[in-house]
Amino acid sequence: MKTGTLTLFRIVLVAAIATLFSGCAATHVALSKKDLDVQTKTSSAIFIDPVARSKRTVYLDVRSGVMEFDRRAFSQFVRQQFASNGNGYQIVDDPDAAHFQMLVYVLNLEKASPSAAEAALGQGYVGGGEVLAGSVAGAVVGHNTGHTWQGGLIGGVAASGASLIANALVKDVTYMLVCDISVRERVADGVLVRKDTKIDAKVSDAGSSQQRVSEVSTRKEYRTRIVTTANKANLELTEAQDKMFDKTAYAMAGFF
Repeated sequence: MKTGTLTLFRIVLVAAIATLFSGCAATHVALSKKDLDVQTKTSSAIFIDPVARSKRTVYLDVRSGVMEFDRRAFSQFVRQQFASNGNGYQIVDDPDAAHFQMLVYVLNLEKASPSAAEAALGQGYVGGGEVLAGSVAGAVVGHNTGHTWQGGLIGGVAASGASLIANALVKDVTYMLVCDISVRERVADGVLVRKDTKIDAKVSDAGSSQQRVSEVSTRKEYRTRIVTTANKANLELTEAQDKMFDKTAYAMAGFF
């Protein structure tokens, strides 16, 4: 067999091997991630005081700066969870009349890695492997000609190309929803809650200002963060959204 033909044969062989391994990896992701997996975690538990049935009223205020977040749909899921949780709590429209106020701010609804989700949860409330594999396969083929570096380079390029194709077809996708929750409970008659707030603001590049605010309130406050993730091969937000909203709403209703 001529040298040129032999070299072409080796290139094709390496590419075939690389494609096989990449195809197996893509198939594994497609099979292991074929079902939607939605997980919800809370940074810290909220324990509210038991109250009489007449006081089991909650005012819900959902806000967000995320364009992709459907606030109306999310609020509806929260209302449905409160209506079905069996504890007798109901959503009302008057914040002054409600015994509890639940203020929700959505910080993120986006693609993210599992490590990013864990980092977001841990923060709490705040308002080249394909090329290496190809080089190994190329080194095995190129060993007989004495040009190991050349075979490694060919194999690396072939494996990278095959991996790019496989990754384009099958992707392991995770979406993350991050909500900061503030629950404010009306205190008993005669009880006052003092709240001290420190605000640091940058006025310009030349300096900053600091404010200290003290106020008296009739509500005590609990704070926590809820992080919900959805994972599946080739997942789209439209497929994950309702399940993410429902599980987050379930966690919120579970505080009561």
